[in-house]
Amino acid sequence: MELLLWAERRKLRRSKILWIAGFATVMVALIVFAQGQFIFNGSRYIDGAGWFMSAAQSLATFYVLPAVIALLGSYMICREEQEDTLKSLRLIPVDEVKLTLSKMVLALAFSGLIYLLLFAITFLVEAALHFEALSIGLILGNLKTYLLDGIGIFLAISPIIALVARMKKGYWLALVFAEIYSFAGLFASMTEPLKTVYPITAVFKLSGYYEASIVQTLIGIVVLLVCAALALFILKGLNRKAK
Repeated sequence: MELLLWAERRKLRRSKILWIAGFATVMVALIVFAQGQFIFNGSRYIDGAGWFMSAAQSLATFYVLPAVIALLGSYMICREEQEDTLKSLRLIPVDEVKLTLSKMVLALAFSGLIYLLLFAITFLVEAALHFEALSIGLILGNLKTYLLDGIGIFLAISPIIALVARMKKGYWLALVFAEIYSFAGLFASMTEPLKTVYPITAVFKLSGYYEASIVQTLIGIVVLLVCAALALFILKGLNRKAK
């Protein structure tokens, strides 16, 4: 597994997909920063300490980052078949189950890193604007929220990554499906019961962005574990079909 992770990481270094993910993350931060210039009750949104970190996290999740992570994950799984190198790998031979699992693990790691990149950008801006107003608790609280969002969002969209890989219609479909899926979270957030069970908003419950009781937190954990189990079931079928 360690060797497969190393090989996948090396392959990604030669790909432009990471540049796309990084560019999308930076653009999200710039757009939210521009939104922060609007004036409400005589002051700009960005003038409130912590606003930028909080707003960037939620808006990025509802509009951009799940789609980017889904694109990255499905690209990693689909690339060998689309580049016609999967046949060569089968001649080595390579355990396709472990290969697919290593891709998912690496996609999970990159999901966390993407959210940490967004946190780093927002924190630096907040420090430049409100250094004295930032407390250690506020910084660490947002860091925890971003990290848990990165892990949770990957689990929430993992069935989409697996489904697109099985459909074999091109990894860009993952971006479209995940964008619709995450945008629907805006509507799910309007009602409390749906907010708890819809995977995207369940992540917010777990990360602490939304207030949640112990029961709601446990429900969110179950929802995300079901998403992960569904993804593994689909990918297991994919590998069986390939054999």
